[in-house]
Amino acid sequence: MRIGVTLDVEPPGGFSAHPWYAIRVNYGQAIADAGGLPIMLPHHLELVDRYLDTLDGVVISGGAFDLDPALFGATHRHATVSTKDQRTAFEWALCEGALARGLPILGICGGLQLMCAVLGGTLIQHIPDEISGALAHEQPNPRDEPGHAVEIAAGTLLRRALGVERLRVNSAHHQAPATVGPEGVICARAPDGVIEGVEWPRRGWCLGVQWHPEYQINEAEGRLFAAFVAACGGE
Repeated sequence: MRIGVTLDVEPPGGFSAHPWYAIRVNYGQAIADAGGLPIMLPHHLELVDRYLDTLDGVVISGGAFDLDPALFGATHRHATVSTKDQRTAFEWALCEGALARGLPILGICGGLQLMCAVLGGTLIQHIPDEISGALAHEQPNPRDEPGHAVEIAAGTLLRRALGVERLRVNSAHHQAPATVGPEGVICARAPDGVIEGVEWPRRGWCLGVQWHPEYQINEAEGRLFAAFVAACGGE
C-alpha cells in the first residue's frame, strides 16, 4: 500500500546552502515494517491531487513548528509560536483532499494538530501557560524513551488499533488540541488532562496522536501502524 508522508522543510544552512526537506528514518521504517510503501511528498500545492491519485493513505508528520493561530480562529498569538506557512498550506490541502476522497489518515503530533484545525477544532498555544500542573510534554529525556502515560478510551478506533488501555509514550510538544470540532472524538488523554489522541469516526480511518509512535518504543505502536496500513488496503 502506497502511504504518502509529509516532509519537514528547513531554510538554507546545515545540510545545504539551499532550502532542504527532512524526515527521520523511523517514519518510513514504521510504515515499511507494517507492510506499506512509504512515499515522501515535497510541498507542491499544484500536485496535491496528483499525489492523492496515487496514494492509499496519508501520514501527516510532526515537526518543531506551529500552526498560525488564525487558522483555528484565535485572535492572539503566543510568543512561542513559530510557523512554517508553506508547509502548513500544503498539509492543509493534502488533508482536505484525503478527507474528500475517504483515504485513511494518521496524524502524528503536529499532524494531529493540523487535522483538528482542518476539522473545526482549536489548539492550546502553550501548554505550560494554560494547563495548571502540566506534565513535561516536551520531555527532557531522549525521544526513544517514554515520557508519560496516556489513557486510551474504550470503544475507540485507537483502542482497537493499539490493543491496550494505557500506554507510556514519548512526548515532544508544547501545544495540543483544546477542542476537537463537531465530529471529533477524544480517544486518549494524559494524566494532566491534555488531549493526546483524537479520531473522526464519520471520516473512516481518521485519527491523530500527540506522541510519536514511529519510534515504536513498544509493541502497541507497531500495531497502530499495522492497523493503519491494513485500513489502506493492506493485509
